[in-house]
Amino acid sequence: MRQDIFSTALARLDLAAEHSSAHSETIERLRHPMQMLDVSIPVRMDDGTERIFTGYRCRYDDTRGPAKGGIRFHPGVTASEVKALAFWMTLKCATVGIPFGGGKGGVIVDPRELSLAELERLSRGYIRAVVGAIGPATDVPAPDVYTNARIMAWMMDEYSRIVGRRSPDVITGKPVSLGGSLGRDDATARGGYHCLKRLAERRGWNPADVTIAVQGFGNAGSHLARLASADGFRVVAISDSRGGTYEPMGLDVPAQIRHKRSTGRIDVHGQAISNEELLELEVDVLVPAALESVITDQNARRVRADVILELANGPVTPEADRILHAAGRLVIPDILANAGGVTVSYFEWTQNRAGLAWTLDEVHQRLEAIMGSQFDAVHERMDQVHTDMRTACYVHALNRLGEAHEATGTVADFAPPRADAKSAAQPQEVCASTG
Repeated sequence: MRQDIFSTALARLDLAAEHSSAHSETIERLRHPMQMLDVSIPVRMDDGTERIFTGYRCRYDDTRGPAKGGIRFHPGVTASEVKALAFWMTLKCATVGIPFGGGKGGVIVDPRELSLAELERLSRGYIRAVVGAIGPATDVPAPDVYTNARIMAWMMDEYSRIVGRRSPDVITGKPVSLGGSLGRDDATARGGYHCLKRLAERRGWNPADVTIAVQGFGNAGSHLARLASADGFRVVAISDSRGGTYEPMGLDVPAQIRHKRSTGRIDVHGQAISNEELLELEVDVLVPAALESVITDQNARRVRADVILELANGPVTPEADRILHAAGRLVIPDILANAGGVTVSYFEWTQNRAGLAWTLDEVHQRLEAIMGSQFDAVHERMDQVHTDMRTACYVHALNRLGEAHEATGTVADFAPPRADAKSAAQPQEVCASTG
């Protein structure tokens, strides 16, 4: 991600504010994170040396509930990135109406260079460094880039040791055996797929006639392809970091998933294509499910898909957004399309807090209800304000955040009355106390 990503995020806030009912004080508050920690994490390496890692944790806004956001281990982590992702998580949670604010964390490290023991020491060291800033009712972390359920288990265990009680509700994305939720493995893809299904219903699509290309056949992309294929949609192209395959008549998605799991590669069945070529295929739905900024002002005019479903975070740049909107393309933005992950994280937190364990069917039904209703609400907002869907999502979120912020008052409630208003006011009668 670019160093100025936080400034880019705030620019989109300004655009949405023009269409929102949120007070200017709400907009100003959202320009500033509540808390930004920069911590040093000493780790004893396997060779006996001590190495110092830099970590971050941002609690951006908690007006609607505890902050929520992942922890990424990546050599490219920056403070600007962490703040931007925490800001977006604030909007994402408000977009789908779950009672969380936004947070994010990260450590500057390439975890692939660490042994398993070093990775555990780093994970536990991170929690010791930020323990005063997180908690079940304060800020609830989760996995992100290069972190997983095992790392969340280490972190939950370390937090529990520090506070002296078992605290599964401090972190989500844990193994199911340690309080994780069923349905978390495909939650991001399933949430995006519910958006696609609602759009298909609105447009009267016959799934067999709808072609889909998925860039990024990893966890999220492969699950979305599986769900779409099972419902009769025609997945014609997939790709991963090594390239992809295109078959106009449709791919055998379950076979591709089995091949990828067994070999680590996509089975080229049909025409071999690059990631760049996949983005420019003539399909009905394009699903960028891998990296950020893959559709830019350099290639946006060559994108021929009618609908772009952002399963990845930030795959379309602001410049490309404007080009796609002008060309009549519908972008279903990441803060809605991939919100299934944080929604099921909310379900996990809720189950942990209440001491419950929902069935897989219960999780799926609750997720579909939230994603479907909020997609409809955003689509209607888009029609009302006559703008792109990303701006409509921001407006939808800002209105919710505004209601919460403004419930405690704005300048209109606290500003002293004007002198002329005082002189015009009638004297008040003083009533004697009746005890």
